[in-house]
Amino acid sequence: MTEATGTPILVLGNGGWGTAISIVLSSNGHDVRVWGHDAAYCEEIESSRENRKYLAGVTIPEGIVFGSDIAELATGVETVFSVVPTQFLRATLEELREGLSAAGIYISCSKGFERETLELPSAIISSFFPETRVAVLSGPSHAEEVSLGLPTTVVVGCGDEALCSKIQQIISSRSFRVYTSPDIRGVEVAGASKNVIALAAGISDGLGYGDNARAALVCRGASEVTRLGASLECSRETFAGLSGIGDLVATCTSQHSRNHTVGRRIGEGESLGDILASSEKVAEGVETARSMHQLSQKINVELPITTEVYRVLFEGKAPASAVADLMGRELKRE
Repeated sequence: MTEATGTPILVLGNGGWGTAISIVLSSNGHDVRVWGHDAAYCEEIESSRENRKYLAGVTIPEGIVFGSDIAELATGVETVFSVVPTQFLRATLEELREGLSAAGIYISCSKGFERETLELPSAIISSFFPETRVAVLSGPSHAEEVSLGLPTTVVVGCGDEALCSKIQQIISSRSFRVYTSPDIRGVEVAGASKNVIALAAGISDGLGYGDNARAALVCRGASEVTRLGASLECSRETFAGLSGIGDLVATCTSQHSRNHTVGRRIGEGESLGDILASSEKVAEGVETARSMHQLSQKINVELPITTEVYRVLFEGKAPASAVADLMGRELKRE
């Protein structure tokens, strides 16, 4: 492993977001190691200094080490940024548990609810490492922009104010500003649920329904995810912040949004299976739609946009019919 100076920090996951986070951390002088499950691909990134699959065109600084040997990468590491997609997180931690046991701080950067258990990533991490301190990083932060040093602002959620401040100092830079929130659950629920609304906005765009429809979905979607958060005892204020409306706007309108892109292609007539098979990048909103639909039934909270997205994705409902049913709902006060 290459000699490096600074605080050793481990990033779990060598996708686009994991790579972007590693670049920010490296620019702050940290000794950054990035774990990936595919040893051959880690070697390719090491030699080419480019993550061609997930962040093409971005040059990765020489000081960042990519590898698959967790024992070597985790040596001396206290702080771990977990960027493994939610549906693969439990299996990954099970595999790496022994090598990660010495770390004392985890920052979850994944978004979604785990299939079937409906658990959030932070809860999964805590179940493996009950003695560790866990925080959540979320907000409007497309990897393609973060990796180029474009101005980005996010929020770290954690009930431990001192830990929040420590994470702020670790990752904040002149182009990456970090706020704090005591509402870890709210930050995490907001970050997960906005992806489903982005799918809806993409479907609408794919159908050619225009700016008015997209704006309505963003607005009513914000109301919907806030209602879900309140039902889960989250602060409503969180959903008006960076992890809520901030991330929602970015995800529903950006060319970089995987979830919006999947939705748009569905609206244009492609099947979900074909879309998912065409890319190695993970659109977390697809599984999150299933989980949020299950959650809405479990806790009896009304999520009309989520319900229609679920029916389009998993029950074969025609996208235009889903929009028509949303527009035809009973008239009510805003």
